[in-house]
Amino acid sequence: MRTLVLGRSPARVTEVLATLRADGFDAEGVSTDEEAQKLLETEEFGVLIIGGGVKPDSRATLTEFAAKHQVKRVIDGALTEPFDAYVRQELEPLIREAAAKE
Repeated sequence: MRTLVLGRSPARVTEVLATLRADGFDAEGVSTDEEAQKLLETEEFGVLIIGGGVKPDSRATLTEFAAKHQVKRVIDGALTEPFDAYVRQELEPLIREAAAKE
């Protein structure tokens, strides 16, 4: 199941993607709402991870947008260090859970 990661810090998005990809997940990442919406419109993503730096208004808009474009799970992710451990312990189980429901 493809996962889209939206985070305001490109460096953190890169770190999340590196961990997800190393663990066998198909993931893409962006830093703006517009980029996220463009990718979500393809209806190729089953999971959207929204980083902690995304403001509530954007978060709400993107959650609604994602629901209209085949996203099965929206995950709020406020990274804590070490980032790779957070991704593995907090995010990956939720992605697997969403994939199991397909």
